[in-house]
Amino acid sequence: MMNKPTKTIFTETIREELINRISLLNDNSNARWGKMNVFQMVKHNTYWNGWILGEDNHNYKQAFMGKIFGGIGLRKMIKDENPFDKNIPTSSQFKVREMDGDLEVEKLKWISLMKAYENYDNPDFIHDFFGKMTRAQIGILVFKHSDHHLRQFGV
Repeated sequence: MMNKPTKTIFTETIREELINRISLLNDNSNARWGKMNVFQMVKHNTYWNGWILGEDNHNYKQAFMGKIFGGIGLRKMIKDENPFDKNIPTSSQFKVREMDGDLEVEKLKWISLMKAYENYDNPDFIHDFFGKMTRAQIGILVFKHSDHHLRQFGV
């Protein structure tokens, strides 16, 4: 029998752990896998978390393939405590083209977004592949996504 995941962005100690790890990133942080540099990864996460939280004006629509396979994919990704696989694909809207920028400013944005999950309320959110998600599913996915990218850069 598999253990249900317990790490969620909606737990204060988990948010604090992620924030501490984000603060360890610096210009010398190198990827252990993938194509992004540290700035691109942080910028990817500020955009991605803003999308989940409903910051800015996002259009929420599930892709056709997601309507077919999204539920299965979501269950597979959040079924246990195992981290995400390396090199999982991201949809084009989350790919950061800029190669550099102010890392410290981006880190502060990401930290601010992590703190915003304390008061999460975005009933309009629909994942572009997974579709409509429960609060519990969102909490696990956000933790695993953040953990994945922080592990990618060794923190």
